[in-house]
Amino acid sequence: MSESAIRQHEMTVASMNTKLSLRDLLMPAVLLGIWVFFAAMSPQFVSARNLSMLMIELSITATLALGMLLVILPGHIDLSAGSGVGLIGGIASVLVFNHGWPAPAALLVGVAVGLGVWSALGWIIVANRIQAFIITLGGLLAFKGLFWLVIGSHTIPISRGGEQNVYSLLTSFYLPPAAGYGLAALVFTASAALRLRERRRRVAHGFEVEPGEIAFLKWFVAAQGILLTVIVCNQYRGMPLSFLILCGVGAVVSTLTRHTPFGRHLYAVGGNEEAAIISGVPTRRVVILAYTLMGGIVALTGFLQTSYSGASTTTVGELMELDAVAACVIGGTSLKGGRGTVLGAFFGALIMASLLNGMTLLAVTPELKFIVRGVVLALAVWVDTRFGQKEASY
Repeated sequence: MSESAIRQHEMTVASMNTKLSLRDLLMPAVLLGIWVFFAAMSPQFVSARNLSMLMIELSITATLALGMLLVILPGHIDLSAGSGVGLIGGIASVLVFNHGWPAPAALLVGVAVGLGVWSALGWIIVANRIQAFIITLGGLLAFKGLFWLVIGSHTIPISRGGEQNVYSLLTSFYLPPAAGYGLAALVFTASAALRLRERRRRVAHGFEVEPGEIAFLKWFVAAQGILLTVIVCNQYRGMPLSFLILCGVGAVVSTLTRHTPFGRHLYAVGGNEEAAIISGVPTRRVVILAYTLMGGIVALTGFLQTSYSGASTTTVGELMELDAVAACVIGGTSLKGGRGTVLGAFFGALIMASLLNGMTLLAVTPELKFIVRGVVLALAVWVDTRFGQKEASY
């Protein structure tokens, strides 16, 4: 990739990180409105136990959304993710329960399957120049059928005799309160050091930086949010392991998209594929790697979702790909590619998880849940079409 193209990408990312769009202001307002509504309808919504459960549900949805972000950035899509969540979770469950495998070995097999299958999907898409929509739609159906075959259309527990293992602990283990505060302090220090390092690096390269007071205020608000999260979690059992897994995935994806050549290539391919090719970007390799990483994240999400359900059933992963797409688009990711952030996908996933959690508390019928999810997805695409073009023109 040429030096000028790299510099242009850096300036684009800087603009995305420093400018507040209408969408950036709208997301917190929508989230606050959702929380106020459900808290008024059911005070249990803001209880420590339910907020802890919400964090687990958020972890599952947001993890898959981060994988979807990697695929959407270069202008592609993955409609097979939900079926893959069920399939890979089912493979690991069968190995543990029916064949007596140690849970870590079964999980590693699941990860290997995810990486291999999604790498093949990416290769098929780029080698034959077929629309990702068609290939992954076929994957949605094929993986669903394979999933049912693997579990024999039965319910497969994730453990024998109810004993705890690594698989079941993914969504049932909580970090002790003292460890939660210690981890928060470590995150405060590390984030401050990284922000300061990035700021000095940008100044050294002649890029524009935001005023120091604004930078400190952003860090302070983020630190207060982390501290509040730890306090709320410690009122129940502590910080859920699944949320720590989400934070780890988020850190990896954020580093990849913001600080590596691969991340610059993702944005370049999604922004203008022809220009990226002229600039020397290995577009095929970038797309295949994006799908490969998506496969690993699908596997991880499959383990989390199956662990949270307590067993592998035919409904695990159903329509999760739509929730992941909606989370990305709500968070500002363009379906055409070239625009999107990890923080935006996280906020979008939080909105989706809050809606589903609140509707479950209110005992909303499955039919109405489907309607709400469909309307939210349609609205998210409409907002992207309406406001995304305006932001791109500025």
